[in-house]
Amino acid sequence: MDGESCKRNGCNGTLEDGYCNVCGLAALKSSTTGQSRQYTAERITGRSSPITTGTGSSPLTNRSKGSRRTSTTGRSSRKQLGAGLVSVPELPSTEPEKAIMLEAKVPENKRFCANCNQALKREKGFCSQCGQKYSFIASLQPNDLILDQYEVKGAIAYGGLGWIYLGFDRTLSRYVVLKGLLNTEDASSAAVAVAERQFLASVKHANIVGIYNFVKHGSEGFIVMEYVGGQTLKEIRKSRGALPVTEAIAYIHRILSAFSYLHQQGLVYCDFKPDNAMVEGNDVKLIDMGGVRRIDDLTGDIYGTVGYSAPEAGEGPTVVSDLFTIGRTLAVLLADIRGFTKEHLYTLPSPEEEPLFKEQESLYRFLLKSTAENPDDRFQSADEMADQLLGVLREIVALQTNTPRPASSSLFGGDMLAIAVSGDFKPIVADYHQLPVPNLDGSDPAFNAVLNAGAISDSAKRVENLRQVVQKTPKSIEAKLRLVNALIDRKAYTEAESILAKVEELDAWDWRILWYRGRSLMAQGKYQEAQAAFDQTYFDLPGELAPKLALALAAERAHRYPFAIKMYELVCRTDPSYVTASFGLARCLLATGDRNGAVAALERVPQASSLFARSRVEVTRTLINTKVANPSSQELKDAGNAIEAIALEGMERYRLTKQVLETALTLVTTQALSPNTSLILLGKPLAEIHLREGLEKALRSMAHLATGEEKIRLVDEANRVRPKTLF
Repeated sequence: MDGESCKRNGCNGTLEDGYCNVCGLAALKSSTTGQSRQYTAERITGRSSPITTGTGSSPLTNRSKGSRRTSTTGRSSRKQLGAGLVSVPELPSTEPEKAIMLEAKVPENKRFCANCNQALKREKGFCSQCGQKYSFIASLQPNDLILDQYEVKGAIAYGGLGWIYLGFDRTLSRYVVLKGLLNTEDASSAAVAVAERQFLASVKHANIVGIYNFVKHGSEGFIVMEYVGGQTLKEIRKSRGALPVTEAIAYIHRILSAFSYLHQQGLVYCDFKPDNAMVEGNDVKLIDMGGVRRIDDLTGDIYGTVGYSAPEAGEGPTVVSDLFTIGRTLAVLLADIRGFTKEHLYTLPSPEEEPLFKEQESLYRFLLKSTAENPDDRFQSADEMADQLLGVLREIVALQTNTPRPASSSLFGGDMLAIAVSGDFKPIVADYHQLPVPNLDGSDPAFNAVLNAGAISDSAKRVENLRQVVQKTPKSIEAKLRLVNALIDRKAYTEAESILAKVEELDAWDWRILWYRGRSLMAQGKYQEAQAAFDQTYFDLPGELAPKLALALAAERAHRYPFAIKMYELVCRTDPSYVTASFGLARCLLATGDRNGAVAALERVPQASSLFARSRVEVTRTLINTKVANPSSQELKDAGNAIEAIALEGMERYRLTKQVLETALTLVTTQALSPNTSLILLGKPLAEIHLREGLEKALRSMAHLATGEEKIRLVDEANRVRPKTLF
């Protein structure tokens, strides 16, 4: 067939690879038109396998039959690489002309049709599968001069849109990069292509390569861009292997600011991958703007790369399909993903396949959300994604350096324990009142009314007030959710769930629905169900500490101590101001027999905390706790020292003294502990007679402050424990 003349009317071309070298159409087939959209990724449907985290949890899918109606619009601050949390290797700038290829040739194993991804053997011709015309031959040669201004130095790379050249701007005496826009036989089409890309000239951002000009040369259009030295993330990854977690996150976190800017300008990047980010000095830039297009452009070409593009990207790129490519890029920087373009084309390896994902639970959940199959299940903005990634980075750095990395949350208020516990010194137990409260949405139409209702101390009046706010402002989501919160405190669980179901109909992806549902379930004592609800908020907000704290509280009440310990550890080591985690961690460790670990957990409560004295009380109780094992003589002494160091007076001090001496006396009289007169406990030697003297004194001091029957009971108890005498 090859070599024959084309049989179509008016065409004098010859068939090559089954297609005409003039009209580009297949032999003996009806006329067809070329596809207007170019997309290199093969499409597959569904996920290759269900993916769970290291805890065995899977993110919810198909929350609603509809599509997501809302997105996060908040902004985040990202002023430096790694947000000041980590140091990354600084790369020197590369001398421009050292980047020029010795031979401008594309290897055969990298020649693929831009339209259908068919492997191509020849350097020039027509695709045997779809008929798309192609050429891998560089059209510009060294010393070519474009517009009497840009001198071509040579080819430096071959990209999705063709050759990329190093040039020198003779007018401004600076190196530039020329990247092809269109390769066609039609000069007028090149002019149109140049005109259509003029909007890129307005793109100005510190983390995006500068666009200087758009030029037409022969049958091609070119973008003239800033030259950026350094190395691409692809080159760094290839030379060093999988990158340290903190370094990889630092690069991606920084580049998200560029995506946030583009999306705010109504643009999508389309084809992000490690090749398209350049590290220079101590910063990173997007270096390839050839595939950028307007979000509302329904007819333009779509560019993507197999393994990085979202499943739905071929239907038209969006903000969330851009974010998918970022998640995939981060995964590639961190791990060697076998089957990246096949069985894991749209999925991630499980924690069993990739140890890093098992080790870094929050990071893995971040990647799962970033690359979720359903676009509605992903992050909805670059700022939202960046804020959660920064939270993940803080957690990882805190654990690696053993140095807390606290930061205020834009979504949750602070620790609630000081408000939740009463003024006495009774032992603290896990309770739903200790759950952090979501911040009010300042853009909600009922913001001020809801804020005022929250100041009402009487729970019944607060519910009534919020009902009125809901009636007056039916579009307010905050009013409904805060009414739910108030109803939970009134134990009106059925009504609370009914309201949550109505909010869920409006936006099934609002994480606050599951948060308040989990709060309600925990208040009802349904701890396993509450844990499941909080687990989903952890998927939705992997960088936030509040979901991890909620998971720990629910798991502790469900007696899942190992998991609760893990979550409490993450929270208190990242931000010690969440003292709920320190108290909870101590309880769980003590329940599993680790008295020393429990004391160490309580030692994490900062001295500046209003609950510091309360933590000293709990240290004392932990040291003398006999449920797990009898305390040693040294632990009794440490408990006494803790009491003496506490700024505690009155009944609470005497009660704590009583508990320590009573424990010591029981151990000595039952011979579980040998007397030791050289060991002084609260001013008394560790011997029966002296311990009885101290205990009697403590009881009489308590009786002095008591009244009525309590006073009589304490005096009687003092008389029973006092040392026996002859008179």
